[in-house]
Amino acid sequence: MKIALIGGTGFVGSAVLEELLRRGHAVTALARNTGKYAARDGVTVVQADAQDAQQVARAVAGHDAVINAYNPGWGEAQIHDLFLKGTDAILDGVQASGVKRVLVVGGAGSLYVAPGVQLVDTPEFPAEWKQGALAAREALNRIRGRQQLDWTFLSPAVFLQPGERSGAYRIGGDEVPMADGKPASITVADLAVAIVDEIESPKHVQKRFVAYS
Repeated sequence: MKIALIGGTGFVGSAVLEELLRRGHAVTALARNTGKYAARDGVTVVQADAQDAQQVARAVAGHDAVINAYNPGWGEAQIHDLFLKGTDAILDGVQASGVKRVLVVGGAGSLYVAPGVQLVDTPEFPAEWKQGALAAREALNRIRGRQQLDWTFLSPAVFLQPGERSGAYRIGGDEVPMADGKPASITVADLAVAIVDEIESPKHVQKRFVAYS
């Protein structure tokens, strides 16, 4: 497939890039700074600002699907506003391009720990992650209104960590997945497997799901 990837130099995005190449897909990587990518077979780097819908539309036109792993950076003071601005621009651009299929990588904060209670609203939720998690939750709310797109929103398990690729993972819905009485984890390599599996064989169109080990 011909896949457009946004955020391909980040923690999740770089793992997704490796998984796409492992399976022989042709990747177009969108980047505001193209110098962040080294030249390699299977990857075409295109200059595009994720916060500019017109640039996104031009870059993704003609692709089979778009994977959005955009994140302005957890250390960014304005992460909440920038995350939402970028997400809206990306989705506007994808919609304008005529591409229907888009997978958005979200967070675990919008998963439920109890009826009506999401993880990000619990007192224990780390303050340093809260603004990004609130933005990701709002992004999910907004994407649910995008009926013109065949979107999927994927949340990782609560603990997303480095580690080897096992190729195995489990799937949940809108609740925090648990393992041995505590929130479950997943390696970023296995999250990438779940992402590319969903692109190759869509099972959660216009739905959110969670992947965990």
